[in-house]
Amino acid sequence: MQAADQRPDKALARRSFEHAAAGYDEVAVLQQEVAQRLLQRLDLMKLQPRRVLDLGCGTGQCIPGLMSRYRAADVVALDIAMPMLSRARRRGRWLRKPRCVCADAERLPFADACFDLVFSNLMLQWCTDLERVFAELQRVLHPGGLLLFTSFGPDTLGELRDSWAQVDGYNHVNAFEDMHDVGDALLKARFAAPVMDVERITVTYPDVWRLMRELKHIGAHNVTAGRPRGLTGKRHMQGLVQAYERFRRDGVLPASYEIVNGHAWGTETSDTVSLSIDQLRRV
Repeated sequence: MQAADQRPDKALARRSFEHAAAGYDEVAVLQQEVAQRLLQRLDLMKLQPRRVLDLGCGTGQCIPGLMSRYRAADVVALDIAMPMLSRARRRGRWLRKPRCVCADAERLPFADACFDLVFSNLMLQWCTDLERVFAELQRVLHPGGLLLFTSFGPDTLGELRDSWAQVDGYNHVNAFEDMHDVGDALLKARFAAPVMDVERITVTYPDVWRLMRELKHIGAHNVTAGRPRGLTGKRHMQGLVQAYERFRRDGVLPASYEIVNGHAWGTETSDTVSLSIDQLRRV
C-alpha cells in the first residue's frame, strides 16, 4: 500500500477536476481510449442490469455506451466534482438523462444491494482508501452483480517520475497501487472471483512541456500529500527537461501508462441503513 505522503490529497484532487471540467474532453484522449476498451469488455459479460452505477463518471464519456447497451437500465452517474457531473448530465440528453449524484466513493449515499453493475473508468487511483471504497461497492452491489473497473498502475508516467528523481527528492508524480494490491483489496472486501490484468499504452509528445500541460488540463497533475509546496523554479524545470531527453526516440518523448483492469462479483453483505436510490436529489 502507498505511504502517507504518496496518497492523493482528495480535496486538491476534487478542485483540480473541477477546474479541468470545461476543457477535459478536448485533451482526455487516453481516457477515452481506455473507456472504449472497458465498455467492450461488457460485451463478454452475460448481464442485464436493472440499475447501473458509473462511479467517477467525469464528464460522462461512458454514459452513451452504457445506456445503449442497457436500454432498460436506470443509470446513475456519480462524481466528486460538480462541474464534471454537470457535463455528464448533458451527455445523456439524446438518449435519456442519467441520475446524477455528487458524492465521495468512500461514502456512497445508496442503499444496500441496489446496483447490478458498478462501472468505473480510471477513477479508483484518486481514492485515499481503496479498501474502504471496495467495502462500499460490495455493500451497494447486488449479490451476483458485477464490478468492472480500470485504474492506473505504478509504472504510469515512469519516465516523468524518473526524470524528476534526477532533479530533487520531492513527489512530483502521482503514485498508484500495484495490481496485486488492488486484487488483495478486492478479496478483503469479500468480492468473488476477482480477475486482474494489465495493459500498457504509450503516448508520445514533442516535448515535456506538452505532457505537463495536458496533465494539468485533465486535472491529473501531482495531487499527492508529499508534493512540493510553492512554485517549481526555472532551474528545476530546466533540469527536468534535460533529464527527460534521454528517453527521446524517433524525435518524440514517450509517456507510459500502465492500465490495471479488474472485475469481480458481489456477494452477500450484512444489512445496514442507508438512503434509497429513489430518495436521491437529482442535480
